[in-house]
Amino acid sequence: RESERALARAREGARESARERSRERERALARESERERALARESERERALARERERAQEGARERERASEGARERESERALARERSREREQESERALARERERDGAHESARGRSRERESERERALARERERAREGARERE
Repeated sequence: RESERALARAREGARESARERSRERERALARESERERALARESERERALARERERAQEGARERERASEGARERESERALARERSREREQESERALARERERDGAHESARGRSRERESERERALARERERAREGARERE
């Protein structure tokens, strides 16, 4: 009976030991499973951060493209304004040259009229002297 009890205790100890090993395996599996879930969550966070960084970079690139387009349009407008100013200045210079020519022509016409008037006065004086001479001869 003593040996049976010892055998029963030994079997019970072995069963308890097996149950403890089984519980330990379950705990180890649970820890491993939790580590895997934590790694999966961390990977998902990293992917989400990468997506967010990519969206931010794309937004920055889009803003840069828009800014570049705005700079190009402003540059084109500045060139157009400069060309317009140049055309306006050229028009003003052409007008000034035309006025200068007109003024020179007008001056020449004025001098020509003065010379013509002087000739007419000289002719009138000459006719008057001739009439005076004729009256004296009479």
